[in-house]
Amino acid sequence: MTGITIFETVAAMREAVAGWHAAGEKVALVPTMGALHEGHIALVTEGQRHAKRVIVTIFVNPTQFAPHEDFKKYPRTFDDDCAKLVAAGADAVFFPAVEEMYPAGFATRVLLLGPAAVGLEDRFRPTHFEGVATICCKLFTQSRADHAIFGEKDYQQLKVVTRMAADLDLGIDVIPLPTIREADGLAMSSRNRYLSEEHRALAPLLHQVMQDLAARLRNRDDLLKAVTEAQNAIITAGFELDYLEARHAETLAPVASLADGPIRLILAARIGSTRLLDNIPV
Repeated sequence: MTGITIFETVAAMREAVAGWHAAGEKVALVPTMGALHEGHIALVTEGQRHAKRVIVTIFVNPTQFAPHEDFKKYPRTFDDDCAKLVAAGADAVFFPAVEEMYPAGFATRVLLLGPAAVGLEDRFRPTHFEGVATICCKLFTQSRADHAIFGEKDYQQLKVVTRMAADLDLGIDVIPLPTIREADGLAMSSRNRYLSEEHRALAPLLHQVMQDLAARLRNRDDLLKAVTEAQNAIITAGFELDYLEARHAETLAPVASLADGPIRLILAARIGSTRLLDNIPV
């Protein structure tokens, strides 16, 4: 027994949402792949601020995994996830089988440009956002929810999904929530469970370096010099740095100075076998 309503089919979810809408109730959707932590629960709480009903999706989406990424090893903790959602007061879980989401003959993908093609995550995971956008487009139309809640930790993903929802007139309001962090500054992530004790102690340095970099940029330090020194600090500490860049906060285009618009610092780095993402505004 999970103690929460579980929809395993699109039809069941749509029937419930239609009833809620008929009663004048707004619906918020929180898309996840499970392995829930406090950051996900904060998304539920944010959804409750905007809607009477909150549906959390738990679906490990195979189309956003590259061939070298082990889809089968992604943590699956459904009963524990449901217990957390009961405690948070979520209304329902959408827990479809792969065959429900991608039935035989499925042959459609969402083609992306804009923030999905700026040389950040897309440079390292070239098929990732196509899978994310396809599944989010399906979830948005399947649920017919009024709002979708996304965390800012996966910042490029947030911008991709927001652009897609607007461009395709999906009729859903994508609401961002600032990154939820551990007490030492590490961004909460399902991946953190894979950190060794030694690496977990080192991981908060990423946020510290970005904070220091943001302060330098606000003080009008030379952008290229400040970013390069921050990159070197991360590499010297033992991380394998994929990128640490200053980008325009909306378009994710490269910037040369503070005059180029609102800036977001965006980072991906590995420590051991764990890849960590983070970002902060300047």
